[in-house]
Amino acid sequence: MYKSNPLVDSSARLHESVSLGIGVILQGKCYLEAGVDVGPGAVLDAGEAVMVVESAVRIGAGAVIGMPVKISQGAHILPGTVVTRDVPPHAVVSGNPAQIIGYTTRIRMDAELQSENAPQEAGVRATSVLGVTFHRLPKILDLRGNLTVGEFERSIPFLPRRYFMVFDVPNSEIRGEHAHRTCHQFLICVHGSCAVMVDDGNTREEVVLDDPSLGLHLPSMTWGVQYKYSSAAVLLVFASEYYDPEEYIRDYDEFLALTGRRVSGDGA
Repeated sequence: MYKSNPLVDSSARLHESVSLGIGVILQGKCYLEAGVDVGPGAVLDAGEAVMVVESAVRIGAGAVIGMPVKISQGAHILPGTVVTRDVPPHAVVSGNPAQIIGYTTRIRMDAELQSENAPQEAGVRATSVLGVTFHRLPKILDLRGNLTVGEFERSIPFLPRRYFMVFDVPNSEIRGEHAHRTCHQFLICVHGSCAVMVDDGNTREEVVLDDPSLGLHLPSMTWGVQYKYSSAAVLLVFASEYYDPEEYIRDYDEFLALTGRRVSGDGA
């Protein structure tokens, strides 16, 4: 559906349900899938390569997307954003250059709401994402120094075979972007803070880890992304299995196929 007379290169390929606003320019091999909505004045320039915009992507007015990037399904490009690298599924990006500022989640759990969303006492709260649980571990305050503790197979629901720590992550970068076939993970931000987006293929939810007594359990077949790392943040991850590259699912479409689920594009 064209709302005006946009400038569309003859090599572009558009699904019949694509919506183009006034003054849109598509240069080169721009492939737009079903349900893509491009706002007024946006420019998509694939150069000499191919640009793929997957289903249900929203591109705001005046946004500029250059180079042969892939904009994955359900992503939201805010007005005026300049995109020069791939955008993950359901990410919300803004700025020049574009940075991920959020995800199109069904339930947003921002830092200022953290006290409401975390368990107030030591214990566990279910999230809206299948099998994912939010934990508050015991915390002992002492003038000599505070302490928080967890017991494996009790407060932490499995016996780990491996741990790793993520640190020195620039605020603009994201980590994760994968699921595991069999491995469970338990995440604790032991210094600073970060946000974790979890996705079961039907529902997404964002959780903020900003206290070393807070933990998040991700069972197998959960898509996870960590981002919004604060300065000097350190994320500790316990894993139920030894490292095996074959155990990772790094393609979101494969994840959806394996789970037999599909997340709505707008997160509503």
